[in-house]
Amino acid sequence: MSAARRGFASDNYAGVHPEVLAALAQANTGHEPAYGDDSWTARLQDLARAEFGEAAEAFPVFNGTGANVVALQSLLPPWGAVICAESAHIHQDEGGAPERIAHTKLLTVPTPDGKLTPELVDRQAHGVGFVHRAQPAVVEIAQVTELGTVYTPEEIRAVTEHAHGLGMSVYLDGARLANAAAALGTDLRSFTADVGVDVVSFGGTKNGALGAEMVVVLNPDAVASGPGGRRAEGASQAVGYLRKSSMQLASKMRFVSAQLVALLSDGLWLRSAQHANAMAARLAAGARALEGVTLTQEPQANQVLAVLDPAVAQAVRADYAFYDWDESRNEVRWMTSWDTTEQDVDGFVAALDAALRRG
Repeated sequence: MSAARRGFASDNYAGVHPEVLAALAQANTGHEPAYGDDSWTARLQDLARAEFGEAAEAFPVFNGTGANVVALQSLLPPWGAVICAESAHIHQDEGGAPERIAHTKLLTVPTPDGKLTPELVDRQAHGVGFVHRAQPAVVEIAQVTELGTVYTPEEIRAVTEHAHGLGMSVYLDGARLANAAAALGTDLRSFTADVGVDVVSFGGTKNGALGAEMVVVLNPDAVASGPGGRRAEGASQAVGYLRKSSMQLASKMRFVSAQLVALLSDGLWLRSAQHANAMAARLAAGARALEGVTLTQEPQANQVLAVLDPAVAQAVRADYAFYDWDESRNEVRWMTSWDTTEQDVDGFVAALDAALRRG
């Protein structure tokens, strides 16, 4: 794939935002304490509290898989299981990391749109006290979901209140949290801390970072016990142990934190997400007008799912990269990013139109 070639395969294909690169260069001066005792990580804590509330505590990690594994472990007892959508990223796309590293069991539920509801949670929230069944302990939701849909704050509140009523905690996988906020036209707190989410991740990499995510503890009382079953001295110590043992503790953490500081400063995270979402809406509008393309979900963020003849898809891939999503029904996925341009979208739609006419 040439450096000049553009594509719609993943928002991970995009480069690093110039403002993030500038923050990395700024962080690369002098000496700073290691393992998170640096000034950049301290600044990140202030920004996380400003976005998520005064109780929030942020733990920078390297990648989304690490964020999910650390977050889930922080909420799980050794016998606990996680209820999630069948389409959830932690089930479909983590290479078994939650099971292998967090030593949990995923109790999956089929959903039509990637979202859980209290009724869907109840399909797996049973067997409490039955020694032969892994005990439901955490409900995991994603924002944006793997199907590109977005929960409203009211939908999340319904899930969290139901889960808490059953004695379970709630983790929100926020790999595309910024895109969700942009789609909802609201701040990050309104659909996380304000509606009862216990732990959330904030995805930086898909939002323009080089490689930076963070786990944000919103409810310290929900965090699991420390080593040996002893209660750790607060969420900071408990998650700190888990982050280290999960190989997600950066020695030169200032370079991870600096990227997140750049995103959370001056609204860069929101501007980048708004642009990506707008490009997806433009792509969806163009594709919807073409005979031979059927959108399978109403695009809400920066993802478009469509059914397309495989021969047409292959022809378009000669110029634009994108992935198959569900080969059993010829469904493909198109992703936009912070650096997708109108010219990228219009050129792609034109290539798609030409391939359809030839087909």
